[in-house]
This record gives sequence, structure tokens and C-alpha cells, in this order.
Amino acid sequence: MSEKTPLTTTRLQKIALAYWESAALMAAVELDIFTAIARGHDTVPSLAAAVGISARNAERLSTVLVAQTLLERDGERLRNAPDVARFLVKDSERFAGPWILFTKPRWNAYGELGERLRRHEENRLGAYESFTVEDARRYHAATYSIGRGAARLFSRSVDLAGRRKLLDLGGGSGAYSIVATETFPGLKAVVLDLPPVAEVAREYIAANGATDRVATLPGDFTRTPFPNDVDVVVMASNLPQYEPPLIRLVVSKAFAALLPGGEMHLIGETLDDDRQGPLSAALWGLNEAVYGSTGVAHTESEVRGYLEGAGFIDVAIHPFVPGVLTRVSGRKPG
Repeated sequence: MSEKTPLTTTRLQKIALAYWESAALMAAVELDIFTAIARGHDTVPSLAAAVGISARNAERLSTVLVAQTLLERDGERLRNAPDVARFLVKDSERFAGPWILFTKPRWNAYGELGERLRRHEENRLGAYESFTVEDARRYHAATYSIGRGAARLFSRSVDLAGRRKLLDLGGGSGAYSIVATETFPGLKAVVLDLPPVAEVAREYIAANGATDRVATLPGDFTRTPFPNDVDVVVMASNLPQYEPPLIRLVVSKAFAALLPGGEMHLIGETLDDDRQGPLSAALWGLNEAVYGSTGVAHTESEVRGYLEGAGFIDVAIHPFVPGVLTRVSGRKPG
């Protein structure tokens, strides 16, 4: 009988030092390390000169990036890992650098997480209660690239042919509406989001030549009346920002607004029903504590229940981005 493997602190240390890894990745994006390597500065001396740091620091950082498998080393030469080459090289259509840096402004707040968890003051929308146009502009500069990728995935996954009008709840930059109306001829859309966000959405809509297809409706979707001529409702990537009663309210409003036979798609970070993961959904739920909202992480079954409780039929759970996002869909009878 073999002896049990002795317990060590290795796993705990790795978690405690995880922010070092995040910092290395964020620094690499800020310094344009991956872009410089893609442009041929693929040795430490050349890389250091290209990004304006010392050769010693370039060696330090590149050694970590290789250990993280973000870079690959072949003798003295460095190359980007395939996903890095696709998503973290500037001027690429799929550049996601702003998304990698999206949470950096929260760094200090997370350093105070223990203190913030002791607080009891909460409001419905947390930081979004005081959102300004400039806040919205910064926010969606980070989220637009990743949101457009999710929007393309949605339009590949869901057949909206024959649908006439989509209501995009909390639609942010309008990425889902822009892509869906590009993909399905004859489909129109309206993006309902807070007034500062709606102003920024109009900028993205105009930049994509979609003003004839996508409109905006400034408001708070927990309070603002919905249009009653829609046959598709999408609510994407803001699930943990809200507590269960608010999600039930929004889903019920969506059901009432939909034409008979219409469909709803709720896309968000969901926990497995045993509440043991995935970690991504759990962390987004915890994030709401940092900013003092009443939002929490929801399980797949809970989300299914929100739709069924509102009257939707044929409610189904679909993997969307494995380990990150789930799509829950339902249809209004008719």
C-alpha cells in the first residue's frame, strides 16, 4: 500500500501569487511585447530596444511569458503562442488587448476585498449607478472587441432568419445587434441601456454603418417599458450584475413584450448546479461585492427557472463559451 502524498502549501502559494501572472500579462500588453515580436523583434536585445526597456527587464519578462506558455522559445528567438498571435498583436482585427486590461482599474479595489466584504451598503447597480459617458466609452473600448467575437458566435449559433425585430437588453456597444442585423437581412434591432451607454452605443452603431438597422433606447431595463413589437430578446454578459428578483423581473418583462412565438436568449456566466464552478462565474459574482451591487452568480437551473417561471416554453441550456458563458433560450407560446 503506497503512502499518501504529503500535503504541502504549493497549491495555496500558486493561488496567492496568481496576481503576479496577471501583472506580467498586463505589462506585456501595455508594453506591446507581443506586437514587437510579431514585427520581427524576436530576440531579447531587439525586443528591449523596440519596447523601450532594459535588456535585463526584457529577459526577466520574456522568461515569465515563456513559462506561462504565452511565448515560445527557439534558441535565442522568441515567438508568440498561437492564441497570443491571434488576439494580442495590435492592428489585428481580433485584437483583444483592451479586454486583457479591462479589470486593471479594479486592482487596488481587489486589494481591499476583505474590507469590502465586511461592508453592508449595496445598491441595485453598484458602480453603474453613477456611470458617465466617459466611463461608458472606456468600458466599451475594452469590451467591444471581445463582445463582437461573442456576437459572431451568437449569430452562428442561432438562426434568426425571418425574425423582424431584436431587443438587445443591456446591449452595451450594440455588438450583438450590429452583427445580427448584418447576418440576417431584414432584421432590425434596438439597444436598451443606461443613457450614457446608449450614447456610446450610437457611436459604435454609426462607425459600423448600422444606423439604418439598429436604434437605441436609453433607460434602465429593470424600469423602462419595453417595445411590444419584438420577436427576439437578447440579454448578454451581464447576468451576475443582478440579484434573482431583478432577473425574474426583466425576464417577465421580456416575455410580456415578445410577440407570440418570439424567443429569448439569456447569455451569461452561470454556475454548475452543484455550485462547484466554473471559477469564472464565481469570480464575476464576487466582483459585484467589490462594487457594492446586489448581483450574484446564478446556476444554470436557476436561470432555466427564471424563464420557465415567466411562461417561456422549450427552455434549453446551450454551451456557449465553455467554462465562461452559457446560453439559455426559451420561446413564448403562440
